[in-house]
Amino acid sequence: MMMLMALCLLVYNLGQRQIRISLKTQKSTVKNQMNKPTEPPTLRWIFQCFQGSYILITQGFQRILKRILNLTDEHYRILQFLPDSCQKYYLLSWF
Repeated sequence: MMMLMALCLLVYNLGQRQIRISLKTQKSTVKNQMNKPTEPPTLRWIFQCFQGSYILITQGFQRILKRILNLTDEHYRILQFLPDSCQKYYLLSWF
């Protein structure tokens, strides 16, 4: 159980480090909980920003359609700082 917890913390820390490095290299900020710009956000805050976003999967004629609901301009701006795999999850690689 300790090994699993350590692995989870490692992945969490790597994600947080990735977004902070991206923000620093692009000299940009994201809004924090008090709506003020911050350069070193926590990954927990980034996850909370996306809490109201949902994936809608519908089956059309001969194909399955996927849409992400409730993405705002701020969500798209935050996603540009994340790796391509995260952008692919939010279907940004299709546009």
